[in-house]
Amino acid sequence: MLTSVFIKGLLVGFLIAAPVGPVNVMCVRRTIMHGRLVGLVSGMGAATADTIFGAIAAFGLSFVYELMMTERLWLGLGGGALLVVMGIRTLFAEPPQATDTEDPPNLLGDFTSTLFLTLTNPVTIVSFLAAFTAVGVAAEPGEPIGLDDWVLLLGVFLGASTWWLFITEAVALFHGRIPLAMLRWTNRIAGMVILAFALAVFWVVLEL
Repeated sequence: MLTSVFIKGLLVGFLIAAPVGPVNVMCVRRTIMHGRLVGLVSGMGAATADTIFGAIAAFGLSFVYELMMTERLWLGLGGGALLVVMGIRTLFAEPPQATDTEDPPNLLGDFTSTLFLTLTNPVTIVSFLAAFTAVGVAAEPGEPIGLDDWVLLLGVFLGASTWWLFITEAVALFHGRIPLAMLRWTNRIAGMVILAFALAVFWVVLEL
């Protein structure tokens, strides 16, 4: 029983993390620029946020869900604003020099930026509710929390982490092998993509 729940959590966590979005773009860029550790730490921030959303869905925390849905406008605006800041910084960022290949010391900032960015997207919790319902593990509000719920969350975290480990290991093959001019274009393209995601977020939350 617990094995089945764990596998379902793995599947849900992987599928929630995998779709291309601003966090994926940021982690890919950071891995290319600074190496696998920075990319993986950034991904772990998103995986932690996914696990928090998974807990809300798995534990049937309807009051948290309702609060996030009520405040989704401000959460969306906050997330969109953060994307704008990150997009502009990325767009004009200069790539590290050949002598500057060590991982930068601000790993905490890399972690918290993706954590906050993921947490400000209430759509993620809706995705978890749908995914848990699809695999038959959704909890009812007020239902006691059991061992299977914790096993499910462990599966979600490991499933999401597996995606970030896979993507950073794959992209890390290009770290240090891309010419400086191409790295500049990597920043420009990543910045424009992140800004495009910001516009999409504003479009959705303002219901234009």
